[in-house]
Amino acid sequence: MSVEVRDYRPGDEQAWLRCRVLAFLGTAYFDDVCTSKPVPRRGAALVAVDDDAASGERGPAIAGVLDLSVDGSLATIDTIAVHPDFRGAGIGTALFEQARIRAAALGAVTIDAWTRDDEQTLAWYRARGFAESEHYLHVYADYYVSAAEPPAAVRARPGLQPMKVFLHAPLAREAEMRRTFRRVHVCRRFAQPVTGT
Repeated sequence: MSVEVRDYRPGDEQAWLRCRVLAFLGTAYFDDVCTSKPVPRRGAALVAVDDDAASGERGPAIAGVLDLSVDGSLATIDTIAVHPDFRGAGIGTALFEQARIRAAALGAVTIDAWTRDDEQTLAWYRARGFAESEHYLHVYADYYVSAAEPPAAVRARPGLQPMKVFLHAPLAREAEMRRTFRRVHVCRRFAQPVTGT
């Protein structure tokens, strides 16, 4: 397999969307689906393209994606995903190394990412020298899981029935949130110096 990391091009959009949704499917972000590619205001949008796979009518074979936003001295990984068919080949690391070069060129001194409690993802960040710091909760109140969840999260207004609610909560309320809602994730910040390992 020969993979090239390059800048995202508009013709990559459908392959980018497929790669991201398939990569996220088995994670805590399984329902974070985009129907069009978000565009970072300032940063980098990178793709890893499998040169050995034939490009079909749908565009190039995208093996991985990484979007990076830079705000002052902070670069944030907005999306990093590797297509399940290409995992374990170093594609995520290759994308990250290129993102770090781009972040430095844009004046960033720290690179960070926020992620949820997927063990493989946490291990990947730790293996690349990221330090874990801030934490909070992502809480989902879903009527289709339990009709009692949305009313426990928000007060309904006349004529409005909450069906799904996404909330943030402090980590100190984790036990309470887990007693009340079925889907609760710890959101964690990982960071490192742009020039570090």
